Order: sequence, then structure tokens, then C-alpha cells
Amino acid sequence: MSRTGGEALRLFVGDDWAEQHHDVELMNASGRRLAKARLPEGMAGMTKLHAMIAEQLGEAAGEAEVVIGIETDRGPWVQALVAVGYTVLAVNPLQAARYRERLSVSGAKSDAADAHMLADMVRTDSHQLRTVAGDSAEAEAIKGVTRAHKTLIWERTRHAQRLRHALRDYFPAALQAFEDLAAADTLELLAKAPDPASAAKPTIGQITAALKRARRRGVADKAAAIQAALRTEHLGQSAAVTAAYAATAGSAVAVLAVLGEQIKALHGQVEDHFSHHSAAKIVLSQPGLGPVLGARVLAEFGDAEGRYVSAKARKNYAGTSPITRTSGKKKVVLARYVHNDRLTDALDSQAFTALQASPGARAYYDRLRAREVCHHAALRQVANRLVGIPHGCLKTDTLYDGATAWPHPLLLDT
Repeated sequence: MSRTGGEALRLFVGDDWAEQHHDVELMNASGRRLAKARLPEGMAGMTKLHAMIAEQLGEAAGEAEVVIGIETDRGPWVQALVAVGYTVLAVNPLQAARYRERLSVSGAKSDAADAHMLADMVRTDSHQLRTVAGDSAEAEAIKGVTRAHKTLIWERTRHAQRLRHALRDYFPAALQAFEDLAAADTLELLAKAPDPASAAKPTIGQITAALKRARRRGVADKAAAIQAALRTEHLGQSAAVTAAYAATAGSAVAVLAVLGEQIKALHGQVEDHFSHHSAAKIVLSQPGLGPVLGARVLAEFGDAEGRYVSAKARKNYAGTSPITRTSGKKKVVLARYVHNDRLTDALDSQAFTALQASPGARAYYDRLRAREVCHHAALRQVANRLVGIPHGCLKTDTLYDGATAWPHPLLLDT
């Protein structure tokens, strides 16, 4: 690995990772393989990787740049690589698949070949890849709890849908009685009365008590409506089939109750971790963001300094900025479909909430709708604007200001 003139010494490493091991290959600037190995996950594997790199660099280890390509940007292994000072490039699996097709059209694939492909990819295309920037421990902690919190919310929705399908098959009156199958009062009443026969027994007093424990409003009217719905005649199943369905519904109710408790517990953890982050006040000043939604946005964007060189780069990562395809006289503007799903979900919620919290966002949305842009496309453009605003606030350490963010109605369509 000779150097010419003032050119810095660089060593390229491809890391094809799996749950239990890593296939790695070391390559020099001319594309020659220097070493390869299968390393175990964990401290033992990391120690061997450091030894392999040190052996190739020799006395030049202190001045050389080690560039590593890997198809992930998170986890203890990646954090250890960043911490030691290596340049770690996160390779999107879709990018890796396309690059693999450049090297071979046969369709052959192996872990060792993928390690070679990643090493060659970071050697020739490192300028096209995203460097993994180390987030602070606080941001990583927020990411951990917010992702767990949102995953449980998604799981609750799935289980509620399964419960809905079961009730529709044997106890449709319950769907008329209860609007929210994941609500605490609904779960309490369904646990006691999971079938038509037992559902007709609860008194107004028992239903009212359940509604009060769930802190419902208009308790008297709701209790009467629920009792009437549960006692309404409806088509049903045989006794044996009803008993079987009631058992499955009872199981779903129990799961939903536990999920509700854990979601509430993690909600508190999200708020606690987020409140200790230095950027929390700036994030909370943005329209449409509260403690939980703000924590999710901060966690998914990360807080590493210099990760996003511009507001455009932040928008591209968020997936809110459109892509343009032109060929000859044809030009098509499309939404980005490859993005961080968790971040997109959070930004969609922010944009929808901001329509009520921000006059500027509302005016921008209304102008788009007046131009016959559909609701979802208009909301996506609002989200795109809202992504660019905190970029400037975080960069200058200033809170959101509506007059600065939306300076003039005539500029709202730019």
C-alpha cells in the first residue's frame, strides 16, 4: 500500500454482518484483497478485526484512514467501530444489491462475496455513501424507548383488529356497544362478559363504574347506550362455537390490557429521557410536536453534529422531499418510497397536528388544496417544510418563530 505525494493512506473494509458472525475483507486502494476472515459477534470478533487492521497498516496505523462498509447504521458493533475512529459508511441493502449486480450477473451470492463487494463499494463509491455519525448516549437512549413505545402501540392496534374480527364473527353487538376496543372500560367489560349471554347481565351501575374508572365523559348516556346495544337481539353462532370464540376473545382482551399498561409505562420513560436532552426545548417549540412525538422525531433524526449538511439533506433522509424523473420531454415528480418508516409516521402526525397549531402551516396547506393537490400530498409537503424549519433552529440554537418560518403568504408555495 504505497502512497504517492501527499495522498493519505486508506484501508477499505467490507463487513457483511449476521446475527452470530461477520465476514470481513480488507482491501487496498488498488482493489487488491489483503485479508479476509469470518469473525464472531462481540468483543472477541472486534479484537480480531482490530488486529487484522493493525497488521496491514503497521507503523502507518496512526495516520491511515480505515473506511468500513456495512449494511446497518446501529447496534453495539457499529458503535464500537465509530468509537475507535474508523470511518463507517452505512450501505443501504438496496444499494448493495444493485452494486452486486454490477460485479456479477450470474445471481451467485455468499457472505464472503458480499464482504468483498462492500469493500470494493466503499473503495470506489465512498463519496456516494452516508457516513455513520455517532449520536450522543442521550439520543440513543431516547431512540431505544421511543421505538419500543411505538412498537407496542402498533402491536395494540394489530391485536385490537384481531379482536374486532373475532367479535364480528360471533358477537357483533359488542362492536355496536364499544367504539374503542383497546380502551380500558371496553376491556374491563369484555373480560367480564365475552359472549352474548353474559353481556346481557351487567347493570347500569356496573357499566357506569367501569366508565368512571376509565375517566369517560357523559357517563350516564354512554352506559345506557352500551347496555342497550349489548341486549339487542342479533344473529349468532351455536353454543359450542360461541364458547370457543369467547375463549379467544378473552385471550385477546388480556393481551390488550397488558399492552395498555406497558404503553403507559414506556410513555413516562419517553418523556423522562427526552426532557434531559439539550435540544428538547427547541424540538418542543416546533408546531405539532409534544413530548412523545418530539422525542420520536429527535431520536430518528439523531443528534450527531454535521450529519445533515443542509436542510435539503435532512428532508431527503426524512423522505418528505419529492424525487424527479426526467427523460426527454417527460418529467414526473414522485414521492419517495424508500425511507425511515418510523420517522415518516412521526412527521405525518406532526404535519396533521400542525394544521391546528400553526397558522402558517394551515395557510400553506390550504393554498395547496386550492391548487387541487390531494390531502395526503399536501400533508406531505407541509411535513417537508416542517422538517427544514428545525434544521435551522438546531443549527443556530434558537426556538421556533412563526413569523420567520412562514414570512409571507406569497412565499408559502416556494
